[in-house]
Amino acid sequence: MVTGAARAEAALLVIDAYEGIQENSKRHGYLLSMLGIKQLCILVNKMDLIGYSEQIFNEITENFKVFLSKIGLETSMYIPISGYKGENIVQKSKNMTWYEGDTVLEVLEKFQVEKLPANKPFRMPVQGVYKFTAGGDTRRIIGGTVETGTLNVGDEVVFFPSGKKGRIKSIEAFNEDTKISVCAGYSTGFTLTEQIYVKRGEIATVSDQLKPQIATLIKVKLFWLSKLAMVMGKTYILKLGTSKVRIRIVKIISILDASTLQSSNSDFIGTNDVAECLLELEKPIAFDLLSYNFYLSRFVIIDHYEISGGGTIYGISEDKQNWISEKTITGNNKWENSAISEAERALKYQQNPTLIMITGLSNGGKKYISSILEKKLFNQGRIVYLLSIYYKEEHLRRLAEISNIMLDAGNILIVTVVEMSNDDLKEIKTIVDPKKIKVLWIGNNITTDIEYDLQISEDCEGEYALNIIEDYLIKSSVISSDNGKD
Repeated sequence: MVTGAARAEAALLVIDAYEGIQENSKRHGYLLSMLGIKQLCILVNKMDLIGYSEQIFNEITENFKVFLSKIGLETSMYIPISGYKGENIVQKSKNMTWYEGDTVLEVLEKFQVEKLPANKPFRMPVQGVYKFTAGGDTRRIIGGTVETGTLNVGDEVVFFPSGKKGRIKSIEAFNEDTKISVCAGYSTGFTLTEQIYVKRGEIATVSDQLKPQIATLIKVKLFWLSKLAMVMGKTYILKLGTSKVRIRIVKIISILDASTLQSSNSDFIGTNDVAECLLELEKPIAFDLLSYNFYLSRFVIIDHYEISGGGTIYGISEDKQNWISEKTITGNNKWENSAISEAERALKYQQNPTLIMITGLSNGGKKYISSILEKKLFNQGRIVYLLSIYYKEEHLRRLAEISNIMLDAGNILIVTVVEMSNDDLKEIKTIVDPKKIKVLWIGNNITTDIEYDLQISEDCEGEYALNIIEDYLIKSSVISSDNGKD
């Protein structure tokens, strides 16, 4: 149901006439309400088991109407059916002559296909970037499905959450004539007049239209289906559009019993629970709120490689990471992007742009290790630079912005920070791609909650420590093993 409802425009909800309205019937009704599905038909099944009773059918209908009204749903379509005998499915039942309404097939034909939202701001989640080299083809086609809006050749597009921008050179389609525009509902691709690096999960928008929300703290309503409870402190995967990000629960605001509509408090979300909660994302993603655009507000949650729940985003919670991300995107929009791609720089410099965070206790040898590491990489011909931070609160935001620019230029940036915490690291990750950050702890005692990649004992001599770090940088593909450029 989770994957189907994520894209649904209409629904058939089945109630067992023999058992009557059960908890699951109400729960499914609430989920449809939460997902914003308005076209609804109620099928009262197994009428053959209750002797085709009109009275029982009417009682179920009236009682369920009362429940639906409490959750903001309304429908006049209630059909008594027997799925086993095929009655009122395609043809009218001879055993229920008292029912004068439509059959299921007739109702399906009356459901309205929602008009493609071509008049909304343009939204296209990036599915991938494709290159075709046969016959000297140098195009880099950014592909995806247009969820809302219209895109035209010549439009300036902005990708969120990165804030990178470009101008549409061509709109591509397989085995079709050349297009100058494309609208909602179509799978398409486009090329840009300049080469920029974007990746799967970004959302393409038109620059002069309403931009999506960007956040790391989101307010959601979710339903949980897994037999294993959703708990505080555990990491899960959230998928929205083509983006995928790690999340954890910050706060469970309330648990709703979907059958009674009564709220309660809990420190976990159990099977079939509906919850309102605050989620923290490992990095910013772009999305729309349910009140504006349900296409990019619905999500699913994955646990142990299975879809375990889903829901909608109805709000955001401001924090300093959101502020930094917003400021950086605004800044990016004022810069003209380089025509040299990240891949071209990496090939030229024989290194991948990386932020190496070296942390540990004060006077624990960080500065010395950082200094000789910079010198060694420089002597190998690497493009490398060293910065030291003395007052974290004052400098972290500036560091994030500087790192964003220096990594875009292909640099290896080494930064020393005293006793860096996970909160400090998250602030950096709002701007810098987490995959481009390596954290090294210098010293025997780990005094913060930082998630480090490599620990260097304080007993290691300088040259020995350098060899350990260099081996790690080679194995993690930061630098090549040929000692620099030829």
